[in-house]
Amino acid sequence: MWKAAPEGEPERLVALADGVFAIAVTLLVLDLSVPPGLDDEQYRDALRDVLPNLGAYVLSFFVLAQFWRDHRRIFRRVRHVDSQVVRLSLLGMGLAALLPFPTALMSEYPQEAVSVVVYSAAVTALGATHLALAVLLNRRPWLREAPAGDPDLLLSAADLIATVAVFAVTIPLAQVLGGAAAWWWVALLPAKVVLGARARRRIARTRPKG
Repeated sequence: MWKAAPEGEPERLVALADGVFAIAVTLLVLDLSVPPGLDDEQYRDALRDVLPNLGAYVLSFFVLAQFWRDHRRIFRRVRHVDSQVVRLSLLGMGLAALLPFPTALMSEYPQEAVSVVVYSAAVTALGATHLALAVLLNRRPWLREAPAGDPDLLLSAADLIATVAVFAVTIPLAQVLGGAAAWWWVALLPAKVVLGARARRRIARTRPKG
């Protein structure tokens, strides 16, 4: 692979990503509110109305937290970054900052197939960007202190593959099932367990014995 010249250390890039993820998570909370001055019946109705917003917030919080963890894990052993690493990281940050918009669609119109498609596409794009970043860094050992096959990158790649696969499959499912296709996201949990276990076994086989 073409060897790009390192352009600096990753600390500022990682710090910028931390800030973007923190702001994105904070923006998710803005849809959680109950109007003041309600009587008892209106108050109970308002609480029921806010439940979809709360569900969408919880979903997106865990999605963003997962991507933030994977981003930190990907950069754990990185000592230098080049222009391509910077561009991929910035693309990922832009997609993470965009996630509050499809979250709002899911909270207001969860039954609409378009809401599920937009949300799934956003998460798929973010996961694919992080996966491309992990693959790129794995192929450029001169940017890291670890050789190819770094356990952190392998675990992150397995986690990201599961996320991308589940959310990508949801896009065509939504065309058939509508908003109910969002239930397919539950499959992400066993998928992560299976792929994570395979990645850990692969890591164990590659580690020197003794």
